[in-house]
Amino acid sequence: MKKLVHVYYSGGVQGVGFRFTARHIAEELGLGGWVKNLDDGRVEIYAEGDEGALNDFLAQINSAFSRYIKNKQVNWEPALGKFRDFSVKFY
Repeated sequence: MKKLVHVYYSGGVQGVGFRFTARHIAEELGLGGWVKNLDDGRVEIYAEGDEGALNDFLAQINSAFSRYIKNKQVNWEPALGKFRDFSVKFY
């Protein structure tokens, strides 16, 4: 089943390769969406795809950046069907 997950990560998540690693993982799992840094120091992710792949994505992000992530806010939403690829947004 297709879903969309909207996540905010906080902690020391900027300047550690978070966005580009997230894009790499998302591309390998066939997910669409985007990742971007926020002015307040958080990283925001919208990712859409198969629910199992999204769970893998979140697990790999958590594993790769566990020492940098202090908090995360995860919201599951219905899939929008508008993402064809996964990109890094630069504001």
